[in-house]
Amino acid sequence: MLWLLNSSKKVQEAVGGYFKDPTGTSKKVGSNMVGAGESFVLTRDNMPKLKQQLQQAMQQMSDFEKLKSHIEMTVTTEGLRIELSESASGTFFDSGSAKLNDDGRAMLVTLAQELGKLPNKLSIEGHTDSQPYSESATYSNWELSADRANAARRIIQANGIRPDQVTQIRGFADQRLRKPESPIDPSNRRISIIVQYILKTNDDSDAKPGAPGENNPEETKPSPAQEKLAPKE
Repeated sequence: MLWLLNSSKKVQEAVGGYFKDPTGTSKKVGSNMVGAGESFVLTRDNMPKLKQQLQQAMQQMSDFEKLKSHIEMTVTTEGLRIELSESASGTFFDSGSAKLNDDGRAMLVTLAQELGKLPNKLSIEGHTDSQPYSESATYSNWELSADRANAARRIIQANGIRPDQVTQIRGFADQRLRKPESPIDPSNRRISIIVQYILKTNDDSDAKPGAPGENNPEETKPSPAQEKLAPKE
């Protein structure tokens, strides 16, 4: 972990405490967010460090070698996006079903045990390819994408994720294809877990989970007309 070796002593202590003391009851280093090891707050600046920590945890899985090509982690404007994509025969879910297989369960348990140590909020998305169900079917890719995201939520909340940590479940069907040029490619079928940024003010005690629009103040700033219409307190 070269980033840790090159970090200051204060950061090294914080990173070490963040995974060793999930209750946050030992000596605090960094900000005063309770419940994240030694109060190590994951923000836009240090989210890549979480990515490396998760990679190390997943590498300990017995089937990691066969799964690694179906795992992608990307630091985005929303947070750390963890994507688990499917193969033609199914990698994490039974094909065409919201039932997790053994590899899917093991992967989500591994992620939950790490992410549950953080104060960061999570969103979970389900995505499908463009292969439709039969015209007579009452079940569609909309239901499948939402059901897979919800199945992932149930597993992670049973294995370390706090009840209030998941803030959104999103089912997108085939509206956000991973490979738009190949709409029925199996890798379009995936679930995504987004670890949302923690936004910090000048006072670290005011650190709070990010929400849509909060990363860009201009998105939430009221217009002059809105300011005039706003009720006075």
